[in-house]
Formats: sequence, C-alpha cells, structure tokens
Amino acid sequence: MSLLHFWEIEEHVGKLWDHLITGAASKRYPDAAVHLKDIKKTLNIAFRAMTGDGAMHIESAIATQSRARRNWLQRIASTEEKVQLSWLTDNALHLPETIDVFPDMALNKKLYIWLTALASNDTGKPSPWYQRNQQLTVQTLHRFPGLKSLYQQLVTAHLATRPLIESLPDDEALQETAIQQALRHPGQQHKLPPARHPPQAVYLWLHPYPPAKSAAIGRQDTDTSETDNADQIDSKEMDGKKQAKREDNKKVEGGLLAIRFENIFSWSEFVNLDRSQDEEEDMDEAAAAMKDMDTVSVAKKNAPMKNRLKIDLDLPAEAYDDIKLGEGIYLPEWDYKKQILQTDHCCLQPMLARDAIECDLPLHLKSSARKLRHQFEALKPARVWFKAQQDGTDIDMDAYLNFHVNQHTEHHDPESRLYKAMKNSHRDLASLLLADLSLSTDSWINNSARTIDVIRDSLYLFAESLTATDDRFAIHGFSSRNRNHVRFNIIKNFEDKYTNHIRGRIQAIKPGFYTRMGAAIRHASNLLNEQKSQQKLLLLLTDGKPNDLDIYEGRYGVEDTRKAISEARQLGLQVFCVTIDEKANDYLPHIFGSGSYVVIRRADELPRELPLLYARLTQ
Repeated sequence: MSLLHFWEIEEHVGKLWDHLITGAASKRYPDAAVHLKDIKKTLNIAFRAMTGDGAMHIESAIATQSRARRNWLQRIASTEEKVQLSWLTDNALHLPETIDVFPDMALNKKLYIWLTALASNDTGKPSPWYQRNQQLTVQTLHRFPGLKSLYQQLVTAHLATRPLIESLPDDEALQETAIQQALRHPGQQHKLPPARHPPQAVYLWLHPYPPAKSAAIGRQDTDTSETDNADQIDSKEMDGKKQAKREDNKKVEGGLLAIRFENIFSWSEFVNLDRSQDEEEDMDEAAAAMKDMDTVSVAKKNAPMKNRLKIDLDLPAEAYDDIKLGEGIYLPEWDYKKQILQTDHCCLQPMLARDAIECDLPLHLKSSARKLRHQFEALKPARVWFKAQQDGTDIDMDAYLNFHVNQHTEHHDPESRLYKAMKNSHRDLASLLLADLSLSTDSWINNSARTIDVIRDSLYLFAESLTATDDRFAIHGFSSRNRNHVRFNIIKNFEDKYTNHIRGRIQAIKPGFYTRMGAAIRHASNLLNEQKSQQKLLLLLTDGKPNDLDIYEGRYGVEDTRKAISEARQLGLQVFCVTIDEKANDYLPHIFGSGSYVVIRRADELPRELPLLYARLTQ
C-alpha cells in the first residue's frame, strides 16, 4: 500500500469519525432547520406592526460563547460551544440565523414568531435577565392571547431538550428547577438561585448578556478628508456576523520570543487586516481565519497608504472644484433621540459645474427622446375655444342670443361678452427633480454602464420629455461630506430654458460623496414652494439610503429624512421617490409611505421609466 493511499484512508476514516462523534454529541436537528433569510420579510412586517415603529427591522444575531456545563462527548466533539440567542437594540431585533433546536420544522418556525412577539414588548429598561424575560412573557401573552397555545407547545418541546434535574449537581439542579418553573408559570419566580456554572441556554427568552455594541471603527479614527470607497471594494462575505473590537496597532522591534506550546491549540482573535488600504495578498487567508472567530479586533495601521492619492483626487482644490454660489445656506436637522429640530445644524452649499460645456443630446438617446416627446405631446394642453369673451376672433352665438333676449328685461347685462377666442389651456404644475449624486453612483450596474451614467441619461430624457408639455421644472443634484458641507448641484432652475447649456451641466455630473438627504430635501422643498403653481411635485431619484461621515447613519438619517418629507408635505408638496436600491423596501415605506415610492428592479430601465412615471403622477 502506498503512502498516499494510506493517507486517503486515514482522511476518510477521520471524516467518518468526526461525523459520528459530532452527530452523537450535537443537540441540533439540521433536517428540521428554519433559516431567518427565508422568513425575514414576514417577520419584519410583523415586528414593525407589533412595535408600531416603521424604522425597526430584523437582523441576524452573532453567535456568543456558552459557559454552560457540557458533557464529555460534547467537549470531545467541540459542540455546543456557542449559541445564537435573540436581543433588541435601538433600531433592530437580532434573531438567530438558523433555528434547529426542535426536531419539528413547524416548531422551529413558531419559535421565530414567538421571539419576535416577545421582543416587541421590550422597552429596554434594565432589569435582571431572569425576571425581565418572565415579565416579557406575561406581557406578550396578555397582549397577544392567540399566542398562548403556541407558547405552550414551545415550552413543552423546550423542556424536553433541557437537562435532567436529577443528573445535575445540587446548585445547578436548583437553578434548572427555577428556570423550568419560570417557563411553565411565568411571573411567579422572583430569584434565580446561584450556581457554579451558568444555566443552559433558554431559547424562548432574550439574551441574558447581549453582545456590547461594537465601537465605531475606522471612520471615526480617520481624518474627515478621507472618503468611503466601500461600494467599490471587493469584499469577502462572511457566514454570520462578527463582533468587533478596536486594538492599538503597536509595532514592536526585536524582543524575546516566548511561546507556551499548549497555546498552539488556541485561536488568536486578531487579524492584521488594514481596512484603510487596498486589498492585500493575504485577504483569502484572513477571511478563512475570521470564520472561526467570535470577535474580530481591528487596528488602525499607520503605514503609508496607496489610496491617499485617491482621497486627494476626490477632494480637489477650490480652483478645480465646482463653483460655489454664495456662502452657504443653513438648514435644520431632526434629532429623533432628543425629538428636537436642531436649528441651523447643516450648511448647504449651492454648486455650479465648473467644467460644463454646451453639448447636444447624446446620440444613443435621440431615438428614445423622440418617442418620449411624441408621447408627452398628448399631455400638452390643447387649444380650446374660450366663450363669452369681451373680444375674440368669432362671435359667440349662444352669448349673442342670450344678450338679445335679456336686453329688454331686468336680467340685462350692460357689459357684453359676445365673442369667443381660441386659446391654450393651462397645466398649473411645477416639478423639481432631485438626484442623488453620492459616491455609490460610481458603481457598475453592468459591463458598459455605471449608476451615474444611468442617472445622467434619466435626467436627459426627463428634461426632453417635459419640454414637449411646457411644464415648469427644475433639476438639481446633491451629495455631502458631513453636516457642514452638503453639496447642492444646480443643473436647471425653474426660470432656465432647456438648452445645450443645460445639457452640458447634465453631462458634467459626477459621483460626489455621501447622502445627507434631509438637508437637500428641505432646500429643494423651499425652492419648489416659492413657485406659484397650484400643483407642485418633488421627485427624488436615489440609489441608496441616507448616510454620511458623522452620526448620519442608520436610524438617525432615516428619521431626519422622514421628518424632511413630512415638512414638505405640510407645505402642500407632492413627494415621490424613485430608487434602484433592491433593499429599499426595508426603509422607504417608513420614510415616504407605502404608496409614495417605486423600486426600479433593473437600473438600466430607469431612463425610460422615469418620464413615464412622471406622466402618470401628473395626469
């Protein structure tokens, strides 16, 4: 027998042994597993309805270390070392990625439903884990009485998987008895007896010690002049989420190497992966290592960075940047945590493209523009006869007969309106198209076009279509680099005629920085509100959710944008959002309302769909 053949047999036997020992030690039922990704949409809807907060959503939970007692078989097989439990943060419910604790798939799915309902009653007030979960259980069953039978099924199934009380040491037996009594009769147990080991995970309850929120990493440590190129960097997607911890990256020269060889079987939870540089050669090795880690420690590296050059190019000197118009406009911003509108919190800077050159409509759009103009001519106000005029081109026979009959009666009107005139009817409408020009628009949607290219074509066709209706319209773009620098790109004002000069401004648009939507929407609303038209439409074109360098992330940005939309509607404006973000259904209903946005599934269809959408909104 050759050595290679021997190794193959050894490897095969090893795999069989690993499968056997792991299966014997595991308390999981993978054949009955339910995955969060399969029911996340349903749970999201239910959770928002239960909490009454449209900004809340569901995310996958990270696995945490279990300190509960394990038997000798589990220790040999290295199973039950980690558990995935549930917990609630300010804006998200974290649920296990997979639930396979019961042999019945229906029960595993019901556990997802129960945990969602349980968390919807959590107010975040600090209280002991043992008492808090009992109180939440009582509140949930009182609020949703239809869940009582579901809860009893889960309790019965869960108790069958918990340790036998008689097999535990005395202190752990008392603790386990108290937990099982609390599950059967929630609210009647007031104190959890102490024990040497923590109890086995209670899958029907929320996490006793949720992982601490990760410190903000990277962006807060870097100079604010650095831009975020995350949308352009290829990344390795990890299975599950990891908890992050910041470490100082101290370089030690020389020194004595001392190794305790028993530590060779432990796993170091530090990867020297520089997030502020381009991807390194050992990215694959680092990604593989991270899969087995609980906590990823990230350090700021002080080595020279190749993308400093790109940052400098992204921040051109004023002589090469777009032209600033004025000293900036100060606008408020909504702080949802404090529930206050912060006065003069943002500075919006109107900008005019420096390198805009007059140009004709691009050749590849001329055919589409011609068809759209023909379609939009149907919306153009028709010429109609206006009767009973003081002067006109023809006599109004109806008015003349009435005048002749009434001239000898008390109903006689001395002012004669005996003529009729052919005039254009009037569409009393003003529209403002506000385009998101953030850094993410530099991403490629296919082999031939970027998002910014699609947006540029959309602006072209939008303007070409509206010239056929004589509707008043304006086009502007925006991006931001923190609250003190919100860039508002002037493309076409209401009083501007759509000429090759405006086409040159459209051609000059380019990806900017971040997406501080609230400030841009407030300024656009003020511009639109100044128009005298009876109907006013604010159309927002975007490819992502609100974000910026500072705290304008997550719920803060979402709530400020929602507040800005509410302010616009109070002014009497009609607000509608068009997006190509596939994840928009997670946050846009909360911001705009269920009927005030549309998701374009294929980004390359946006140029054709945008004008047609405008036609439907303004008919």
